Amino acid sequence: MFSKIKTCATAKEIWEKLVQIFEGNDETKEIKLTVAQQKYEAIKMKDGETMAEFDERFSAVVIELNILGKEYRNRELVLKVMRALPKEWDVKTMAMRESKDLNKMELHDLFANLKAYEFELETRSEAGPSTSQPKKALVATTAKPCSPSTSKSADQLSDDVMSLFVKKFGKYLRRSFNPSTSFNNYNKSDKVSSELKCYNCDRPGHFAADCNRPKRDPDISYFRVFGCKCFIHDNGKKHLTAFEQI
Repeated sequence: MFSKIKTCATAKEIWEKLVQIFEGNDETKEIKLTVAQQKYEAIKMKDGETMAEFDERFSAVVIELNILGKEYRNRELVLKVMRALPKEWDVKTMAMRESKDLNKMELHDLFANLKAYEFELETRSEAGPSTSQPKKALVATTAKPCSPSTSKSADQLSDDVMSLFVKKFGKYLRRSFNPSTSFNNYNKSDKVSSELKCYNCDRPGHFAADCNRPKRDPDISYFRVFGCKCFIHDNGKKHLTAFEQI
């Protein structure tokens, strides 16, 4: 280095020589400025990079530009830093834009604010997940299928059996119902007990439900719907066999 400046006679010549050595000529300066500006425009905060590391890297580019004669206003630098941050910082940067005067904010003040916010987030994550965060998923539960009962009663009919009953009972009503008579009179029976016939023993005077004799077929049972006695035969699959008016 001394050999390059020993021929200089004055301090001014020495300074100009040193500037030329370290900064280069005008063409070299222009190339360095172009490269530094490209770094500035393309700079982004990297994944896993801390705010302190990004501060050091961004400040180095700004200092290099200042040396090469390129200076930015405070607002330009602050907005550049905010745009260089990941999307996770959008809420913080938007709040700062609304509450701070970016024209007066220094670059070191901006990074100090961002570092404090980063520290707060790290402290919260170490303390545990926040209860205010929405749940990621909802656990779906399925009802266990009910096991069929070993003893099936006549009122536990399937939908198909009930549908068949409604169809047959509707036909019965259309054949038997007299519109000139009231519904109450229609339900009243004028038959005497001697005209009744038991479906169990085929004897008159009582119903099968009142029969004291053993049932003829244990698979046959009955229930009452709309004033009628409906007989159900259960031979592995319930179905309607007959019904009688009470």
